[in-house]
Amino acid sequence: MTLFEKIVAGQIPAQIIYQDDLVFAFRDISPQAPTHVLIVPKKLIPRIGEAAVEDQALLGHLLLKAAEVAAKVGLKDGGYRLVINNGRDGGESVPHLHCHILGGRPMAWPPG
Repeated sequence: MTLFEKIVAGQIPAQIIYQDDLVFAFRDISPQAPTHVLIVPKKLIPRIGEAAVEDQALLGHLLLKAAEVAAKVGLKDGGYRLVINNGRDGGESVPHLHCHILGGRPMAWPPG
């Protein structure tokens, strides 16, 4: 099981922000911004580059819920950044698709 599967299963504690039948959102334990939430699909998809056509509805749901979660944690007015890492060079550290919701400060460009 991936770290995120264990969190979704309740085997590892997390500060849960939102969950439904398809996705799970929780605070990052190593925040990179004043507000840093992860939202993951409950279905294991290792990374966005391995998502399949049948995952299309789930991916849309993930992004729409990311926007709702961002609003719920107070980022709607000031803005926020959504980040999905893919592979080692992309900064992926857990092989389970997840979206970072980062906010609470101005974001620089380019990132990294």
